[in-house]
Amino acid sequence: MADDVEVLGEGRHLRLLRRRGWEFVTRRGVRDIVVLIAVTPGGELLLVEQHREAVGAAVIELPAGLAGDEPGAAGEGLEDAAQRELREETGWEATTWERLASGPPSAGASSEVVTLLRGRGLVRRGPGGGAGDERIRVHTVPLAAAAGWLGAQQAAGRLVDPKVWAGLWFAGAPPGQ
Repeated sequence: MADDVEVLGEGRHLRLLRRRGWEFVTRRGVRDIVVLIAVTPGGELLLVEQHREAVGAAVIELPAGLAGDEPGAAGEGLEDAAQRELREETGWEATTWERLASGPPSAGASSEVVTLLRGRGLVRRGPGGGAGDERIRVHTVPLAAAAGWLGAQQAAGRLVDPKVWAGLWFAGAPPGQ
């Protein structure tokens, strides 16, 4: 680590740093995150819902995960991580992956870089729901109605990750009302 970085605290997964007076978080051993845009052959967008401790609530999200976070998977490719995460979380697999965009989700607070990938040629392989102790609910929402469905979820007080709205655009969904 560079001499100009001060470690303020460390946990099992995160490290809090300060550099030139700015505090931010890094993940230990992982920097890349894959966020997946996957539409079933029936025209349904795959979304997941899971409790997120940081906000103390369930959040509706695109399937996503960390690249290289599994034991022995250091240097895991983004497409490999995308396939693993899609299968674990939703039970679907893609025959091909396309990288759409990359960037920091919260550049002022974290060193993470998110890459949006679109999966094509989806095939159902299992039930999904997460790996280990994860409890993930899978939503298959008709792409044509996704913006309205998400708006109704927000109106009912549910949290929706803003990356989902970007995912709708990349998936070619009609604009919301």
